[in-house]
Amino acid sequence: MFKYIKNDLPSSIVVFFVALPLCLGIALASGAPLFSGLIAGIVGGIVVGGLSGSQIGVSGPAAGLAAIVLSAIGALGGYGNFLLAVVLGGAIQLLFGVLKAGIIGYYFPSSVIKGMLTGIGIIIVLKQIPHFFGYNANPEGDFAFFQVDGENTFSEILKTVNNISPGATIVAVLGLAILLIWDKVLSKKGKIFQLVQGPLVAVAVGIAFYILTKDHEGLSISQEHLVSVPIPEDATSFFAQFSFPNFSAISEPQIWITAFTIALVASLETLLCVEATDKLDPEKRVTPTNRELLAQGTGNMLSGLIGGLPITQVIVRSSANVQSGGKTKMSAIIHGCFLLVSVILIPRLLNMIPLSVLAAVLFIVGFKLAKPALFKTMYGLGWKQFVPFMVTVLGIIFTDLLIGIGLGLAVGIVVILIKSYQNSHFLHIEDKSNGIHKIKMTLAEEVTFFNKGAILKELDQLPEDSYLELDVRKTRYLDNDIVEILEDFSEKARNRNIDIRLISERGEIENPDSYIEFFKLRPKSA
Repeated sequence: MFKYIKNDLPSSIVVFFVALPLCLGIALASGAPLFSGLIAGIVGGIVVGGLSGSQIGVSGPAAGLAAIVLSAIGALGGYGNFLLAVVLGGAIQLLFGVLKAGIIGYYFPSSVIKGMLTGIGIIIVLKQIPHFFGYNANPEGDFAFFQVDGENTFSEILKTVNNISPGATIVAVLGLAILLIWDKVLSKKGKIFQLVQGPLVAVAVGIAFYILTKDHEGLSISQEHLVSVPIPEDATSFFAQFSFPNFSAISEPQIWITAFTIALVASLETLLCVEATDKLDPEKRVTPTNRELLAQGTGNMLSGLIGGLPITQVIVRSSANVQSGGKTKMSAIIHGCFLLVSVILIPRLLNMIPLSVLAAVLFIVGFKLAKPALFKTMYGLGWKQFVPFMVTVLGIIFTDLLIGIGLGLAVGIVVILIKSYQNSHFLHIEDKSNGIHKIKMTLAEEVTFFNKGAILKELDQLPEDSYLELDVRKTRYLDNDIVEILEDFSEKARNRNIDIRLISERGEIENPDSYIEFFKLRPKSA
């Protein structure tokens, strides 16, 4: 596990800087204590990271659950009741893992997963523009189109034009320049530039800029443009930040409804992120999804027990890990340790980090997820790949993550049905000699009720006085619906003077009296 520590340690630092503002921002957007986001990030990194079978996935509080958390805290009558729902949700996730529900993750089309990655990349860039220029009305981690501050993604950007902070903008531009130079030039000059990551240098420059300009009237960066980690006065006040579930409310139905909702949404988001992260992995390792559900369930139970938000695997942190060269799960674990140690030992230093410089880091992450070349590649694969891809991208940008994926999946299913409709059979007109149409129809390997329309259309279009050769030798599954269509057509064929030859592995039959008897109502009889 420590074999790749030279890769995992630098990448864990980058993930730490990406995760820190997101943990705090998601807690703020969820209406929960800020410390609850940090708890979820720490547990997601250390506990889930240790138990997970994913080598490069990183877990923490999820933006996709922010709206659910916000409404649940109010509806359940207190944060303690909500924490109980988180614990129970984790237990339900454990049950999902035991029941092997992780297989669901394999049923999402590749075009939808790629659309998810691209959409998240675009939304990261769009959401970070206000933070980049020092206008922070919307909390970090709010990735929905309609924001908690009453604005939407694009209206927020327009408002930024009139609210630019000079100091925050300067340090963001400096940070972005450092990141680009580090990535394109310096990282190729020596091992020291690979060990010390550009984001660490950019953050250090940001802290130095804040300290040097804090008394300058025009360039100073105000407190709301900085990271805001809770600062306890002593050990007692530190431990007072932890909250605990109210187990006396366990019999309330609403608690269980919320728990199941958390378990279902968190599991779905995790499985989607697992699939996406595996596609990003340069080594193409496959994450065991059932083990991931068990790890997430354990993490959510622990997070809920000590006052944390629900946890999922998160694509923003995971992609930052991949882009920074992370090789094993040690990167996720170490990033969790950094979160824990830093909030205990150096919260005041963390609160000197400008959010604008972290926005520059996220700019790079977002751009690498949504490279323009990918759009050209997907377009080149044809409309059956491009349409679900684009619907997913636009859905994520203009709604939120889960709705966008749902829209893309729905379109993907329609495409599958269309393909199934088209691929039910092959029709060959072999000869038209002597005025008789000789037609050969070869059925595909699997023919289901989805193919009824296509086959009916072709049979109805056969001209009178023709000859049909129906080849089912390659067919391994023939739905009873299709058998009944053939049975009905045999009557029509007699009336239209159409002769039929049925060719199967069992021989040839001229004008069979009963297709039902021939196939014996067993789909695999063909």
